[in-house]
Amino acid sequence: MIDFEEELKKFHPSLEVEDAEEAIYNQDLTDMADIFIKLSEKTKTEDE
Repeated sequence: MIDFEEELKKFHPSLEVEDAEEAIYNQDLTDMADIFIKLSEKTKTEDE
């Protein structure tokens, strides 16, 4: 059985669109292009 009072204690409202957008864009995420750039820079410095 679901205890609604207990579930309400765990509830956290979702972010507004603007707040969610800001939270997402402020994360420093590495994508595949960043990885390839770092690898190519590393191989260039090792070749010198």
